[in-house]
Amino acid sequence: MLAALSLCAGALAAQEVTVSAREGAMTVSGRVLGFDGRYLRLGTESGEVTLDYAAVTCEGEACPDPETFVPELRLSGAPRLGEVLLPALIEGFAFAEGYAVSRDEEGPGRFTYVLSETPEGPPVQRFSFRLTTTDEGLEDLLTEKADVLLAVRELRADEQEAAQVAGLGDLGAPEQARIVALDGLVPIVSPGREREAIDLTDLARVFGGEIDDWSDLGDAPGPVRLHLGDPMGGEMQGFAERVVRAAGLELSADIVVHPSPRSVAAAVAADPAALGIVPYQSYGNARPLAVSGRCGRQAEADLLSLKTEDYPLTLPLFLYLPRRRLPDVTTEFLAWLRTERAQFVVRRAGFVDLGAEPIGIDAQGQRLAAAILEAGEEVSLGTLQAMVRRLAGRDRLSTTFRFEEGETRLDAQSRSNVYQLARGIRDGRHDGKVLLLAGFSDGRGPALANRALAAARAEAVQQELVTALGGSLPEGVRVRTVAFGEALPMGCDDTGWGRQINRRVELWVER
Repeated sequence: MLAALSLCAGALAAQEVTVSAREGAMTVSGRVLGFDGRYLRLGTESGEVTLDYAAVTCEGEACPDPETFVPELRLSGAPRLGEVLLPALIEGFAFAEGYAVSRDEEGPGRFTYVLSETPEGPPVQRFSFRLTTTDEGLEDLLTEKADVLLAVRELRADEQEAAQVAGLGDLGAPEQARIVALDGLVPIVSPGREREAIDLTDLARVFGGEIDDWSDLGDAPGPVRLHLGDPMGGEMQGFAERVVRAAGLELSADIVVHPSPRSVAAAVAADPAALGIVPYQSYGNARPLAVSGRCGRQAEADLLSLKTEDYPLTLPLFLYLPRRRLPDVTTEFLAWLRTERAQFVVRRAGFVDLGAEPIGIDAQGQRLAAAILEAGEEVSLGTLQAMVRRLAGRDRLSTTFRFEEGETRLDAQSRSNVYQLARGIRDGRHDGKVLLLAGFSDGRGPALANRALAAARAEAVQQELVTALGGSLPEGVRVRTVAFGEALPMGCDDTGWGRQINRRVELWVER
């Protein structure tokens, strides 16, 4: 009788019913938590149970009617996903699968998409949205008011633990933490300010209140006026945690807070003294800045730097799903999100898709030149020449693997990248080719030790990939590892974020 966990149905929540087995003496009473058209989920005194509805009788006003029931997926959380990205994906899915689709407005930040077989036909699926914040979306998920969390940041360890206690499963697992697109946080200034980049440490000190005059940044004297979006929004929480608090500071009390990235961009564009932070491609008439380190290396927020995480303020956009059984159309939609057509929709919507982009070695002159300039006693020119010879005839794919700081566990985007690569291998995209996992390290410590660490990380990614493929590689696909240590730095080793960027495993594929 007991089955996999199922989807919530909001209209039924918190109402008591009594369910009895058609064969046998079992009777269960509890409040209806959800129904997906086949399975009924109840909250009882003994805990949560799920029953095959066809095998029971149900008494109570909240008993669902399978004949009239329409599956509903309730999504709650960050407007960054719900305003444009998810609506575009739902409409793209409906078009691809031949569904008619309509949108019903229900108030500020609330709307529903309805899918049906024909424009006049009965609905087969509803997608209901509540646009709020990542924090409030998580609260909705924990209290059975939502089925999916829209998040612009990775959940913290304490939040994942709370989800485990609530019976939602491991929200950090790849199948429950679905990355649908990539985003980034970008500093912006007025078009009239002659500046191309800002040091990330200086950026932290400015928004942390330690720097309040442009002269401290090497510009003409004048106050720096700061602008951010809603501090409760996931983007700004991510900026505060990853940049400002990482420098031991707190956000300045002098920051002007705006309700949306659009208003941040408008205010910054109109004020030559302004400095703001907005998501990728939300610049309006303001001008984006690259971020840099003390050593002079710069990173601009663009398609490739966000896909490879070479841009230090890359943000994955998440759908967090509890461990529950889902209705058929919902399952089809989630599977469709990983298709090439869905990735095309993501890019058209102004976000960075998850597709792997080839980067030829001849297109990497800037970082090779930097490596040559820094060649020395521990990383010689001969070492660099050997590296180039090994990589010749291959393209680097934008699929890159990085580890959480101070750990051997892959970060969220990298765990998703393992899943995507495994899917590509299963689909035959790499048949007959050798995939090369190239490990790199930061420059702290002896070169030989760093090379050994880089080799260990490359082997760890290989093992994660094999595990994702069920324990073995398909015939015709070979995966090799190689380590180059600190030979090809992407960031400055005098900063934590620079060292984090340098500690990576790149994927190189034969042409």
